[in-house]
Amino acid sequence: MTDTENAEEISAIRDAVRALCSEYPGEYWRKLDRSQTYPTEFVEALTRAGFLAALIPEEYGGSGLPLSAAAAILEEVQASGCNGGACHAQMYIMGALLRHGNEAQKQKYLPGIASGALRLQAFGVTEPTSGTDTTSIKTFARREGDHYVINGQKVWTSRAEHSDLMLLLARTTARDKVDKRHDGISVFLVDMREALGNGLTIKPLRAMMNHSATEVFFDNLKVPAENLIGEEGKGFRYILSGMNAERILIAAECIGDAKWFIEKMKAYASERVVFGRPIGQNQGIQFPIAECYVQMRAAELMVKEAARLFETGQPCGTEANMAKMLAADASWKAADTCIQTHGGFGFAEEYDVERKFRETRLYRVAPISTNLILSHVAEHVLGLPRSF
Repeated sequence: MTDTENAEEISAIRDAVRALCSEYPGEYWRKLDRSQTYPTEFVEALTRAGFLAALIPEEYGGSGLPLSAAAAILEEVQASGCNGGACHAQMYIMGALLRHGNEAQKQKYLPGIASGALRLQAFGVTEPTSGTDTTSIKTFARREGDHYVINGQKVWTSRAEHSDLMLLLARTTARDKVDKRHDGISVFLVDMREALGNGLTIKPLRAMMNHSATEVFFDNLKVPAENLIGEEGKGFRYILSGMNAERILIAAECIGDAKWFIEKMKAYASERVVFGRPIGQNQGIQFPIAECYVQMRAAELMVKEAARLFETGQPCGTEANMAKMLAADASWKAADTCIQTHGGFGFAEEYDVERKFRETRLYRVAPISTNLILSHVAEHVLGLPRSF
């Protein structure tokens, strides 16, 4: 496909996403936010349209689109005032299965994920005592014959209550028994329909944004050995290989958020009249909005560069991390400026600003914090001593 054809296809995808999102206005999201309810109807609509199967190859029922197309989908979801956090993980979680699973696993799960018959939304990685130090996880999977017995706990496992499958990271060799701390970690595909009540317990975890966060407990949960993804003990590498896509897609969402805030500010600053003139005529209002736009555009270019490198098979870890950091910072600056532009009305539920303000704040912390990105750049780009 030529660059022109690719651009035309992505433009058409953007139009289609905007049209779908227009059917889910602010009131839909406000209602869900009040009760912290999962947006089932919205997710099902995205699934029927094929958007969540964008990265799954056609032979498994997906669209087989490049990462830039998936990024465009999530960006437009956010720019339309909707929230892709309810389902964005399905786009990048399945990458571990696609890249490292065997053919039997792909045939068994990918078509169902593509059609929506199976929901792969839960990603069991973070633990209460490890945080972002993933190599320190304590959840342990012990091989017993034709299955593994898993014990441990995960936290901030979003969408676990709304997922049929979970991609789970667990130790299969104790940390003190391996030469390198990232060795001895494995990846499993857990069928939550069978596991729930049979060793798997889910506890909802209320938070400041409606991401259906949970704690998940494993108590002698039996998982068939055939559900091991790739080789035992190499799971950390498998997860890392998918994190670049995760960073880029989350960054695209942040760009969408920033665009939504900027449009919201532009409209309000043009319409709101105080002391006989639109507030947008005042440099104290217009300069911060313009600065948000400049910062958003710079971050957007970094996101596109990271996606380009990813799609051409080039190393892109640094660029993906930088794109995520710049985009998260841009969306947060736009969110804060949007509140300030609206004044008291920025805190009013009906304007949707306070909801989006809370939602976009998450991405300076997750799925990787700004500090860890800076540490990566310091060590791997600038050659400074490792800080941890």
